Amino acid sequence: MNFKKSSTFLSCIIFILLPSLITSQTCQKSCGNIPIKYPFGTGPGCGDLRFQPYVMCNNQQLSFKTHTGCYPVTSIDYNYQIMYITDPSMSTCACTQPSKGFSLDAIAPFTFHDETVFALLDCATDSSPIYKSNNEGTNSTFPMCDSQGAPVCSLLYSCQAISRLNLPISTCCVYTPVDLGPAFEMNLEKLQCSSYSALYGFSGEELNPQAWKYGIALKYKFNFNNDYPDMCANCEKSNGVCGYGGPYSSFVCNCPSGFNTTNDCFLGSSWSNSFKNVPWHIGVLLINALGWFIVFVLM
Repeated sequence: MNFKKSSTFLSCIIFILLPSLITSQTCQKSCGNIPIKYPFGTGPGCGDLRFQPYVMCNNQQLSFKTHTGCYPVTSIDYNYQIMYITDPSMSTCACTQPSKGFSLDAIAPFTFHDETVFALLDCATDSSPIYKSNNEGTNSTFPMCDSQGAPVCSLLYSCQAISRLNLPISTCCVYTPVDLGPAFEMNLEKLQCSSYSALYGFSGEELNPQAWKYGIALKYKFNFNNDYPDMCANCEKSNGVCGYGGPYSSFVCNCPSGFNTTNDCFLGSSWSNSFKNVPWHIGVLLINALGWFIVFVLM
């Protein structure tokens, strides 16, 4: 075979190999205006595998998913490991609307933050399971309702959006997430309440419901001991993004060049059998070596 034909053949080989060797960084460091750090990721293979089904980035919008719906993520506090979300169907001081409720998946690596407060609105006091009758026939609240939450109910019901409904204060039930039980299930249809409101802070204005921080605060942990993985910390220091891959979904560091290493982006000499894990400069050397070998064989 002459040199012209062998060169053409070599060009085809390089053309096939280059797409797997020269790529952009798969895992992004932000989604919209929200920075993305471990354990979260912007897509499959990014972040921690346990969190991937619940937090996702679509069209630069970070969302949190449960069996009750998909909710926008408003911010993440990485120092205190808190993620803040909002429910578009939730009632606030500005508006009230019907809702089906909110629940966490039982196996999701999240719990409600202690500061999150839920208020069930417009509940049926004569038939809702959160109320019960004592021997004297009068209504008394079930333990789910917190008597300390009465001021929250009173202030919420004073908001114009709710006050115009002329609801008795007794139809409001405030409680903390721990009262939802181990399943963290808030089914408003079952509880016979028309809507709910959630807040995680008063902004220093406890008597002004218009200024409250409406939304749901969720806590998360890295692992059982809540230790930040050393491999991930080293990866991020080298401008990489922590992820996972391979048949066992083991740790990988996704580098700016698009390649995955098993340590960090500084030490690119550690790679798997896949070309994708080879640092770009080593990949080019391998292509050249392979090319000259093919030319030598075919001449």
